[in-house]
Amino acid sequence: MSDYRRVYIPGGCYFFTVVTYRRQAIFADGRNVARLRQAFKAVKAKRPFELTAAVVLPDHLHCIWQLPEGDANYSVRWQMIKTDFSRSMTTEVKADAAKTVWQPRFFEHCIRDEADFQRHLDYIHYNPVKHGLTDSPANWPHSSFRRFVAGGEYPLHWGNAGVPASADFDCE
Repeated sequence: MSDYRRVYIPGGCYFFTVVTYRRQAIFADGRNVARLRQAFKAVKAKRPFELTAAVVLPDHLHCIWQLPEGDANYSVRWQMIKTDFSRSMTTEVKADAAKTVWQPRFFEHCIRDEADFQRHLDYIHYNPVKHGLTDSPANWPHSSFRRFVAGGEYPLHWGNAGVPASADFDCE
């Protein structure tokens, strides 16, 4: 097994990518997106964190979290979210008794500064366009983009004219 190391900074801000098992398009079904939202809500009630931005695509999701001061344990939160969501699903079970819902692990990146935050925020919001799921970030239903437009942080038509330079990198 690889020697995988994560960075844990109390009160840190993190970008995450989480992928479904074998890239199954389980979130193409809106009911599963609702189940995922419920899992987030349940975990946030037990282990608070701020879900700053998010996008849910058919086979993966990206999000940015702000952890509470003095708390760095995002891994436990992801375990709880994945478990809570998986329990709500009827799906195949592997030989080790694990459900076939999520890929093991997840990708995390500690946000370093405001420019890094903006770059990852742009990446999240442009992702449905990048994957050919919509022609505009504003048209994707499972994204925080419209909340950021309402807050004046993006113009409504941002991302419609091609890949914004700040969103042109790969986190998958």
